[in-house]
Amino acid sequence: MTDRPQGFDTLAIHAGTAPDPATGARQVPIYQTTAYVFKDADHAARLFNLEEVGYIYSRLTNPTVAALANRVAALEGGAGAIACSSGHAAQIMALFPLMGPGKNIVASSRLYGGTITQFSQTIKRFGWSAKFVDTDDLKAVEAAIDDNTRALFCETIANPGGYISDIPALARIADLKGIPLIVDNTTATPWLARPIEMGATLVVHSATKYLTGNGTVTGGIVVDSGKFNWSASDKFPSLSQPEPAYHGLVFHPTLGSMAYTFHSIAIGLRDLGMTMNPQGAHYTLMGIETLGLRMERHVKNAQIVAEWLEQDPRVEAVTYAGLKSSPWHRRAEALLPKGAGALFTFALKGGYDACVKLIDNVKLFSHVANLGDTRSLIIHSASTTHRQLSPEQQVAAGAPPNVVRLSIGIEDVADIIADLDQAMAKATA
Repeated sequence: MTDRPQGFDTLAIHAGTAPDPATGARQVPIYQTTAYVFKDADHAARLFNLEEVGYIYSRLTNPTVAALANRVAALEGGAGAIACSSGHAAQIMALFPLMGPGKNIVASSRLYGGTITQFSQTIKRFGWSAKFVDTDDLKAVEAAIDDNTRALFCETIANPGGYISDIPALARIADLKGIPLIVDNTTATPWLARPIEMGATLVVHSATKYLTGNGTVTGGIVVDSGKFNWSASDKFPSLSQPEPAYHGLVFHPTLGSMAYTFHSIAIGLRDLGMTMNPQGAHYTLMGIETLGLRMERHVKNAQIVAEWLEQDPRVEAVTYAGLKSSPWHRRAEALLPKGAGALFTFALKGGYDACVKLIDNVKLFSHVANLGDTRSLIIHSASTTHRQLSPEQQVAAGAPPNVVRLSIGIEDVADIIADLDQAMAKATA
């Protein structure tokens, strides 16, 4: 091999892994073990002092899980990554080294309903808070950031409406304010977008979705760009000052670009325990091997289905950014040149009742609270994933009562359309 950068599909198969040195096994083994034998007392001490990279206890690190983290870091262009037990765990893990009582984040109002609830309600129990703003209003974003703000948060392609965030513009604001931009790249995947190249500091994923791609794993990933200067101010003492939770180690000056990743392992996973299991990591590694192939079909099918829906007289509106009629079409072309993803909503004439009838009459589509599966999925967000939000929050998030969310799979697109057609006929009869 030469030193030329490897392509996406090559990285998706090879990054972060090598044949097992003990057996020569080509596929990453499932290291189903809790603990690892130290060579001697000095070896153990070096590991605990972070002077040597190795394995101590599988709540912290595990070879199978580490292979997954390294592969996603390579695909995203990051310095390091950690794998967690779920996408929601990844969000808390992403914030954990940054936050403290009385600190806040500024977040897009167009987010997955569970994320809005996590940020608006659950993180209050840690003494943290969130301010939600329309991230298209850059002046409002800048105005919302105050001295206690520790991060700016958005989704590349917002769930459920398919809205495209202006990541470069948000990154410029975050840089100006001296805080990291955290981007949830779940619905785009690194095949469509690499937020770090657009200026993001951290990228989070629900590995449950497209990375695994087959609905078998619950998992999350946090990728660190390794580019943020955590010592530029006193805003991030866990990284820039002696950390009392790890015998006074000063992570950033000591560990440089890997400071955030090692802090998340040594303290975050150690104390919060949001660890991914090795079998789940193995399944996700296998799923990532075909990520590029799947995403190409997902996007191609979604474009065809969205164009068909837009022309159907039974449909009021379609939110897919791949349509020229979308207010985010130009942004999608600029930031996601391979396509606008495979997640979007459409409004059906007849409102809430028609949406419920549509859900009850699909046959090929699966009615589940998931997305990013090889199968086409459908859900009525207002009564399920976004049910806990107020009507105003539902509208702001792109989940009003008269829309359904589609996650377009990789089946034959004619079959996808035929199923929607027959279900819409019954729903609007």
